[in-house]
Amino acid sequence: AQAVREHFGAIDVLVNNAGVIEVGPVETMTLADYEEALEVNLRGPLHTMLAVIPEMRRRGEGRTGNIASIGGKIAIPHVTPYTMSKFALGGLSKAMRVELAKDGVVVTTICPGLMRTGSPRNATFKGRHRAEYAWFSISDSLPLLTVSAEKAARRIISACQRGEAEVIFPIQAKRAAIADTIAPELVADLFGLLNRL
Repeated sequence: AQAVREHFGAIDVLVNNAGVIEVGPVETMTLADYEEALEVNLRGPLHTMLAVIPEMRRRGEGRTGNIASIGGKIAIPHVTPYTMSKFALGGLSKAMRVELAKDGVVVTTICPGLMRTGSPRNATFKGRHRAEYAWFSISDSLPLLTVSAEKAARRIISACQRGEAEVIFPIQAKRAAIADTIAPELVADLFGLLNRL
């Protein structure tokens, strides 16, 4: 943050977009997997917010966009450490929005669904590695279920500019989040069935 200030001046916008994802059944996950997910996916954004929010509050303006995930709205099988940390980031982001609104600082929680970003190359796979990689990479590349990185970036910028409280995209992810809100048992049962398959 200090290097950015020295080079560019005051920080007006912060977008937290770092993450790690471990893919595999819950019985293959270790405490270290959960700790790593919390360290990067939750504490990373927390540290950057704590580094820039004081100056935003002093100026009475600033915007923060926290990239959570649809995995922070719905419990998805085989990514439990990721899901846990993204749920936590969503809670932190919403709490910061409520607390900082009085100071002119706007916090947006961003929950993208599946994106075509090549994330399978950077994920950690556990259990049956090839099978886990196969389902993860297939779901990451389906044009009708995913959004391109370019389209996602435009939607994120738009949400931050407008100061939206929360944005969920694409429409399939939004529908899934609504379904989980309306019928959480049904959605949990469906994902449980998916996990068994």
